Amino acid sequence: MIFNKSSTLVFRYFDVNQTIMINEYTKSNCSEILYVVNDAATRYKNSIPDDCWKEPYMPERELLDEFRDGVRMLGYMHGNKLIAVMGFQEIMDVVLIRHAYTLTACQGKGTGSALLEHLLGKYLDSRLLVGTWMDAEWAIRFYEKFGFVLHEKKESNFLLGKYWNISPKQIEHSVVLEKHG
Repeated sequence: MIFNKSSTLVFRYFDVNQTIMINEYTKSNCSEILYVVNDAATRYKNSIPDDCWKEPYMPERELLDEFRDGVRMLGYMHGNKLIAVMGFQEIMDVVLIRHAYTLTACQGKGTGSALLEHLLGKYLDSRLLVGTWMDAEWAIRFYEKFGFVLHEKKESNFLLGKYWNISPKQIEHSVVLEKHG
């Protein structure tokens, strides 16, 4: 690990052929972040209600609003290309994991795991929550692999209403997983 010019901690993971970096991204990286989110979100298209799907899945205005609301974004760079993002937001007494996406062509290769492990290392003693679509079973299994526990639907609804600003329709079709540090 090294510090860059702005004293931001940069994690570098090396393999024989490429430099892989996990770093924080900002609203100045909107187009790169949106490319990853909107490409990866296509996997959810048949797992969410039709009236919750939109194209693009995340428009620029929505991402800018997320940054304004305190969401921070980690990115996973492979070579010179951003291939995955994972947002997080410290809110009240919890840390929310927000907008975790890996480019479709790069899924299943450990990229999301590396980002989540990085985030878990940053928040060792924190209560972490992640919301996802209830029919996105692969996403639920992914978080369970890291020790997250799926809440019953009634508790999920309570947590989604307390910590997220989402529509009633999205609450109806989502669940929350939790991990204590």
